Amino acid sequence: MARHKSPGPTDRELAILSVLWQHGPSTVRAVHEALQDDSETGYTTTLKLMQIMAEKGLLSREGAGRSHIYTPAISQERTQKQVVGEMLEKVFAGSAEKLVMRALSAKQVSAQELKRIRAMLDKIEGT
Repeated sequence: MARHKSPGPTDRELAILSVLWQHGPSTVRAVHEALQDDSETGYTTTLKLMQIMAEKGLLSREGAGRSHIYTPAISQERTQKQVVGEMLEKVFAGSAEKLVMRALSAKQVSAQELKRIRAMLDKIEGT
């Protein structure tokens, strides 16, 4: 029987994770304030989302009473791989070539980025 993988984080969950990856372990209040630039979500909504994320295993929570500190339970790299993998299957029918071609044509790529991409391709090819 095939094991069904849980879907990746939602857009709101990714926004919360991004704040925590950037700022480190934080309270709900700190995350909520960081998100206020992007959204009009209320504090209680942010709190509930973070509680649900902890239940889903996306966040870990430490502390007692009203001062919980939340930390990402999954790395940014692992999350990116999961989200890209899902997009690869859903949007590009599993074709890494199509994904890379669309990514490179969607936005101006700097010379430094191209250099790192070439180095990665060389490493994959073993040259």
